[in-house]
Amino acid sequence: MPVIQKLNPFIWFRKYFWKLLFVSTVIFIAYMVYLDAVIAHQFSGNKWQVPAQIYARPLTLSLKEEITSKEIIEELELLGYRRVSKAAATGEYQYANNRFVVYRRAFHFADGFQAQTALSVVIKSGRVAQITNLNSNTSVKSFRLEPWLITRLVSAGREDRMLVSLGQVPPALLEALIIVEDNDFYQHHGIAPLSILRALFANIAAGRAVQGGSTLTQQLVKNMYLTNEKSISRKAKEALMSILIDARYSKDQILEAYLNEVFLGQNGENGVHGFGLASYFYFDRPLDELNLLEITTLVGMIKGPSYYNPRRYPDRLTERRNLVLRLMFEDGKIDKPTFESLLDRPVLVASGASLRKNKHPAFMDKVQRELRNVLANPDIRDSGVKVFTSLDSNAQRKAEKVVTERLLKLEGARKINKLQAAMVISDIDSGEIRAIVGDRNTNYSGFNRALDAKRSIGSLVKPAIYISALERPQEYNLATPLLDKPIELPDDAGSLWKPQNADKKFRGQVPLYTALTQSLNVPTVTLGMEIGIDNIATTLGRLGIDEPISRYPALTLGALDLSPLQVNQMYQTIANNGLQIKLHAVNGILSVDNEVIWSFAEAPTRQFDEKVTYLMNYALHKVTLEGTAKRIKQHFPSVNMAGKTGTTDDYRDSWFAGFDKNILATSWIGKDDNQSTGLTGASGALNLFIDYQKLQEPKSLVRRFPKGLGIAHFDSETGHATQPGCQSSMSLPAILETLPKRPEKCGTKNPKVEERKSFWEKLFG
Repeated sequence: MPVIQKLNPFIWFRKYFWKLLFVSTVIFIAYMVYLDAVIAHQFSGNKWQVPAQIYARPLTLSLKEEITSKEIIEELELLGYRRVSKAAATGEYQYANNRFVVYRRAFHFADGFQAQTALSVVIKSGRVAQITNLNSNTSVKSFRLEPWLITRLVSAGREDRMLVSLGQVPPALLEALIIVEDNDFYQHHGIAPLSILRALFANIAAGRAVQGGSTLTQQLVKNMYLTNEKSISRKAKEALMSILIDARYSKDQILEAYLNEVFLGQNGENGVHGFGLASYFYFDRPLDELNLLEITTLVGMIKGPSYYNPRRYPDRLTERRNLVLRLMFEDGKIDKPTFESLLDRPVLVASGASLRKNKHPAFMDKVQRELRNVLANPDIRDSGVKVFTSLDSNAQRKAEKVVTERLLKLEGARKINKLQAAMVISDIDSGEIRAIVGDRNTNYSGFNRALDAKRSIGSLVKPAIYISALERPQEYNLATPLLDKPIELPDDAGSLWKPQNADKKFRGQVPLYTALTQSLNVPTVTLGMEIGIDNIATTLGRLGIDEPISRYPALTLGALDLSPLQVNQMYQTIANNGLQIKLHAVNGILSVDNEVIWSFAEAPTRQFDEKVTYLMNYALHKVTLEGTAKRIKQHFPSVNMAGKTGTTDDYRDSWFAGFDKNILATSWIGKDDNQSTGLTGASGALNLFIDYQKLQEPKSLVRRFPKGLGIAHFDSETGHATQPGCQSSMSLPAILETLPKRPEKCGTKNPKVEERKSFWEKLFG
């Protein structure tokens, strides 16, 4: 048998030591190169997906602008400005005797950077009387506050953060962070064995964990690259990567990355990462405006954001915060009086509502639809872009309030249920949408009735008919008599259609403006047939309706299905004196580097002569004085407004579109199953408009006379121009060049209006 020699391990190790060392070294170097590549790929590039930041419109104040002190205070409170007795720091304001002093924050708008500035604003008689830049002690014509952050469109990764640079971080925060988490940060090279031993002894002496052994660099590595697995291999990898990061990047770069990466809480499904976002989440203000108590609160939470959650465990957090204060005192960063005065102060945090998800879902639905059109690439949307919208946050909250409360009142008073509603509020001049409500549950993010519910608009179609007539000033003016007698017309099914007025009465004839203000159906149908259905459909297109339109006689009474948004577009053209601008919710988009990516640039187009729309607006104003919406005047006796009610067959849909000087509001009430509500436009949707305006500060509608327009006098029976002072005359605005140069004398007899046959009578006899 052969002799088997036993191999001595020591001899084997000596024999292969250098080879093993060489192979191990190569493997180690290769592994380090690999780790370095992993680090460089993320750390040197785009470290994080940053949500798109969605901003509301900024409040701009200009000399002589109509605005109340209450409206300004609402905006400042929304933006998290602190009201103090004497403002002295950014983010503070004072108010007394109709004078504001505001230390406005810096902000980068789509049109450039705005520096922080101290301003004085004086309000007199509901207008801006004076604006002074207190830094230069000079008068200025206008200024704007930074916009309110509505929400952040968080990606599928569920991480949310608001990036900050070291220059935006209060020095006290950096001091507290380093003292508590890594006192040797500027001395070690990524890992600090002595710190681990010191933390161990400190924790033993305290009987609990008061210090951590990991450096800030190690914590950064664990958060950015590794899992929370507790193993030797994971810890070794963490140490190696920490050394590499420390060798490759400066301490300031590492510290800035840590400030933006650290986990500081949970906002629903989304993690709150970084001090920039945490400052808003817990205190509703920028990081550079935090005081020492707020700073030490955030630093204290690093050890365990859930355990030290200030909203759930304030006592735990107070104890932890006081520890941070003590460490700062012992390190000489704060003096003893400051330390002792702060120990007993309670932890005061905001509700967190400012960063709540799904705020104003109906409006955000419109924003996201527009973003998909202008930013098709989702990677761009996740790159920290700033999206500037037209949302008026105060208007939005008030619209949501009135929808919720009014539907409950209507259901209770009329014993009906399952009502639904929608509202769209826009700025008349700019076409910017200020608010959208798409459901009675204003937090519901499903079916958006304001955008997608196409319902018959009823009498809201009538201005399209009357404006078509007024565009023929040789034939029609506000005084033109219209027949109000029974008529029969074939409908689209071949049957006879017999339109009726709402009160089932006939008046023989009425002036054109009365037919509109009283929303009389029969004169409207008669006028519509004289104008022609094709012409009415064309007018609707010019008003902004891009839907296919069925051209039947029933169109004259609103046999047309539109959404509240489409109705709002239609009335925007009328309210804006014939100038049409596309309704929109997004005004501009900036990249993370504050470069303009996109901006709304569509110019308004003139669709109707200003003289014609003035006459239409005069008639719509009359609707609110003596017509179907006269309750507006009862509630607002000193404010001029205009509008139109709409009611559909069997009271299925209740509509109102109305406007003051600045805003246009469209409201709808109905049922999803299309059953009767028992509500007219006046008894239903008009209430939403009135309720909303009661919460606002409505501005009186003022329209200048266009050139060529003036007050004329008309015989109330014939509609012919007469001399002033006639007993039966009425005074109305009219296009003067179309009137006879010599008006008729009082009492002149003329052929009666009945002798003029309509288009339909001429055609069928």
